[in-house]
Amino acid sequence: MARELKLGLNTGYWAGGPPPGMAETILEAEGLGFDSVWTAEAYGSDCLTPLAWWGARTEQIRLGTAIVQMSARQPAAAAMAAMTMDHLSGGRFVLGLGVSGPQVVEGWYGRPFAKPLARTREYIGILRGIWARKGPVTSDGPHYPLPFPDGTGLGKPLKASIHPLREDIPIYLGAEGPKNIALAAELCDGWLAMLFSPHYQDLFKDALAEGFAREGARRTQEDFDVAATVPLIVCDDVQQGVDMLRPFYALYFGGMGAKSVNFHANVPIRMGYEKEIREVQDLYLGGKKDEAAALIPSELIERLSLVGPKDKIRDDVEAWRESIVTTILISGDADTLRTAAELVLG
Repeated sequence: MARELKLGLNTGYWAGGPPPGMAETILEAEGLGFDSVWTAEAYGSDCLTPLAWWGARTEQIRLGTAIVQMSARQPAAAAMAAMTMDHLSGGRFVLGLGVSGPQVVEGWYGRPFAKPLARTREYIGILRGIWARKGPVTSDGPHYPLPFPDGTGLGKPLKASIHPLREDIPIYLGAEGPKNIALAAELCDGWLAMLFSPHYQDLFKDALAEGFAREGARRTQEDFDVAATVPLIVCDDVQQGVDMLRPFYALYFGGMGAKSVNFHANVPIRMGYEKEIREVQDLYLGGKKDEAAALIPSELIERLSLVGPKDKIRDDVEAWRESIVTTILISGDADTLRTAAELVLG
């Protein structure tokens, strides 16, 4: 059944430096009724600093990270940042987490990538334990043991020195594979979805249902937020808009991660485009980026995006309203935000 969708602004991660005019764009989003704004990090700018800087001028919009890379911070550091941001924002912070990929985790942070599901479960457990503040926090897990077992012997369990504004700070998980999506449904308050399509949502529904059915699951489908990042391009010529998006999808399908481990490429492969995506990867990693982009089926790009004239997009949004998505995250300038508010919020 069709229902109301929320809108969020995804500022993305920085390219060469701070995106110009972003503080004003965020204020525009807040004025238009956007529910949330999200910042990202890769291996340049971090996501917490700009969120605090820009968010300081806002009053109502929720402030989320999409995503805090787990390997960049020990769980206690992430818990401290979340408590601090939640206090400063008056209870508007959302901690979006993700494992990133082995190239960044091992190449940039110098941390092991192995067992991402187990690491995520352990990480979130420590966060919740710190925020609950029921006593000194310990963890006997193999990935984040507290206290550290092989050090000076002087480490001792500690309890947060501040009371969190909310001990149930929302946690969203950035996930693309079925097992990770199921983990989000089991442990978290929301799923940060990328490369989602309402036309292939059955690929994701089963994984979510598995997570909700697990013993001790935190939420149900009815109170769980599925926040999907969706490219939005308003243009008279649909093919022109599709072509504008080709470099974006070519990067994620072809060049984001190693050929053998590219979680982004696995999504369209599961949608039935394995032959095309393998060729895109070969071309992109071989330096033929334009050829790789040209090979991506236009149909796939349209199904992953909102592109074309306003009337077409308004019709296409209905498929998203009928889907499991509850929030659409878009990027763009103030004009794009106003158009999104017109087409999605009405």
